[in-house]
Amino acid sequence: MQTSQSAAAFRELHYQATPVLLPNAWDAGSARLIESLGAAAIATTSAGVAWSLGYRDGNALPVEVYAARAASISRVISVPLSVDIEGGYADDPAKVAETVSRLIDAGTVGINIEDGVGSPDLLCRKVEAVRAVGERCGVPLYINVRTDVYARGLAPEGQRVTEVLARARGYRTAGADGLFVLGLVKSEEMSAIARDSGLLLNVIVWPELPPLDALAEFGVRRVSVGSWFPQTLWAHTAQLVRGFLRDGALTPMIADATPYSEVNKTF
Repeated sequence: MQTSQSAAAFRELHYQATPVLLPNAWDAGSARLIESLGAAAIATTSAGVAWSLGYRDGNALPVEVYAARAASISRVISVPLSVDIEGGYADDPAKVAETVSRLIDAGTVGINIEDGVGSPDLLCRKVEAVRAVGERCGVPLYINVRTDVYARGLAPEGQRVTEVLARARGYRTAGADGLFVLGLVKSEEMSAIARDSGLLLNVIVWPELPPLDALAEFGVRRVSVGSWFPQTLWAHTAQLVRGFLRDGALTPMIADATPYSEVNKTF
């Protein structure tokens, strides 16, 4: 599928009757597995990608390393690919745009970009630059802006919806398509943000999140998993390694393993 067609297909997923579900991948293997199990698109978890490459999460990934990882994922999947670029790995909007251009060349048709504790105005300038580079490349890039108002407590409880909506107005004007509110779980607040932001609402799997089949009622258009898969696999791997090193336990690592042939034929 050509990149522009893939971008259009990815955008359409956000307008279906139920929210698009994105189980986030961190490398080509996890992406291929997720696609084989029925995912309509692949989105990366920046934390998972960073950890798998030996970096801390938090805007530490070298751009060239991430672009290579995106290309390796794109090579093995046929569904659209969206890439989480954290804060864009630069303060200069032009450099962020250059990074996104490299990711588009690698097959990316959507991005996540976040405000964190930074300036919303700066993020608006980054979004404008990213939108412009997508247009120059002929790709209707889906720009999903993450705001950390809830996750980082950037506004007092009771004022968070107002703060999110204030930021959303700027992000929408700058060219964003979606609004990812990390840590949002209350249904009435989801409804207010979905109704008044002018952007398509994305939430993440989070403690106390309502059931997935109820989220469409609150205006949610997209649900992602973030870094929960690699975090869970980290805990499971640690348990197996401790059992092997301390107790010589062999059965746990064999009993639930996917057969080698089944894994190999996935590629």
